[in-house]
Amino acid sequence: MTNGMVIIGAGECGGRAALALRDLGYDGPVTLVGDEPHLPYERPPLSKEAMASDAPVIKAIASDEILAERSIRHIHSVQAVAIDRAAHLVRLSDGSDLPYDKLLLATGSTPRKLPMPGLGPRCVYLRTFNDALAIRAHLSARNRIAIVGGGFIGLELAAAARRLGAAVTVIEAQPRILMRGVPAEIAKVIHEAHEAEGVKILCGDGIAAIADDGAEVRIALAGGLDIVADLAVIGIGAVPVIGLAAEAGLTIDNGIAVDAGLRTGDPAIFAAGDCCSFPLAVYGGRRVRLEAWRNAQEQGALAARNMLGAGESHAAVPWFWSDQYGLTLQISGLSDEGRSTVRRDLDDGAFILFHLAEDGRLVAASGIGPGNTVARDIRLAEMLIAKRAKPAPEALGSQTVKLKSLLAA
Repeated sequence: MTNGMVIIGAGECGGRAALALRDLGYDGPVTLVGDEPHLPYERPPLSKEAMASDAPVIKAIASDEILAERSIRHIHSVQAVAIDRAAHLVRLSDGSDLPYDKLLLATGSTPRKLPMPGLGPRCVYLRTFNDALAIRAHLSARNRIAIVGGGFIGLELAAAARRLGAAVTVIEAQPRILMRGVPAEIAKVIHEAHEAEGVKILCGDGIAAIADDGAEVRIALAGGLDIVADLAVIGIGAVPVIGLAAEAGLTIDNGIAVDAGLRTGDPAIFAAGDCCSFPLAVYGGRRVRLEAWRNAQEQGALAARNMLGAGESHAAVPWFWSDQYGLTLQISGLSDEGRSTVRRDLDDGAFILFHLAEDGRLVAASGIGPGNTVARDIRLAEMLIAKRAKPAPEALGSQTVKLKSLLAA
């Protein structure tokens, strides 16, 4: 009898992998283990729609009925505490053991903690649905919200908090918001949109001290300014959850290190999603770790195929997006691979920046505009990046040259 497939981490990536195994015709046991009490669910809405709605609801990937129908065993509210690689066993926090033929680690990431004394119950992080519920309870017209970190999560939360009438201050130690992976021209548009909505953004100033007395939070900035808030949400990045893998002796390199097929150094163990770093062929095998919704979906499906012996390599171009105040930002590729930039203006103030490598190859495209104005061109750019195309810069910059024609060329 087969021990089947065990997936540790019941988020987007793990949930998609479990469903994909069944879609691919695998009929052995599939067990999905998660430390939250909920069904596998989508995380992006937590800082967007879920925050601005009256009562946040979970956007589940699959219902209990679907999991039962597909014979996927979902063990929730427990943690995997150890892997016995020799015996092909995972030990759970409830004392039970799960045998496996193949194991997928989809343990995700966890918010980076602010390493300071003085944090208390009004200093919070956003990762889970329960975190979102706790934060949502504070987002009202009477409340002052301080957001530490000007990255995607912090800014999406700022937009949601303003929609609900809260006073919002964003504190970013770097010289500007969205320093990681977003070009300055696009960050400037988002910065201005937030200020137009009444958000106060303070850049280039670190935190000297925090004092949370349980009633309010006082944040003293290095520059001498004091911010007083009813709630401080800390969004200073995420770190991969690697403890289980590290203790099992698997290689760690900015996450659980896997090959292009998402396999670790142990042929029976795979890792996918936010928790792993992998080589990207389109960037010469550069090892990357992506915290992105679509990557979690794609790698969940790829891991399932490769656990069944497909032997495929991850070939997708990175893509991510953010919605704030009716503006949509989309980026395909890794903009830091670029050495020069070409701008293409679209309708309604939207524009796309094309990032070119030294040899003229298109390596990324970053766009912003109202609604879906940039979506189609970003998708076409993604296809050009995948093809390793070297389109003429003047063609990229011209509104009259259709990107589809460059793809055909």
